[in-house]
Amino acid sequence: LIQLVESGGGSVQAGGSLRLSCAAAVPTFNSYSMAWFRQSPGKEREAIAAIDSGGTTSYANSVKGRFTISKDSAKKSLDLQMNNLKPEDTAIYYCAAEVLLFGRVATMTPSDFSYWGQGTQVTVSS
Repeated sequence: LIQLVESGGGSVQAGGSLRLSCAAAVPTFNSYSMAWFRQSPGKEREAIAAIDSGGTTSYANSVKGRFTISKDSAKKSLDLQMNNLKPEDTAIYYCAAEVLLFGRVATMTPSDFSYWGQGTQVTVSS
């Protein structure tokens, strides 16, 4: 059984913070690339933060300096700390995982990932 279970999300005002978590029921956690994607109405799903299977961390320019992605190997969890949130951050956020994937956020597309969480809504008011 391979399953990603997300928690967190909610509604905040601009400038606020949220922390998303993704619990990964994965046999070999450290071999997986894990990423956070987001999708807003009328937009394509895009990768915003990732840790690839080699441990390389990368971010989309739109969130760089505000979001921090991290992995907890002991807990098999993926977290996304989101600070200084902006209205344009409003979207459904998804946790994704793939075995032995190497690359940076700019190269990642949804089709590269086999396993997905259910998504969690983040709403930032102006």
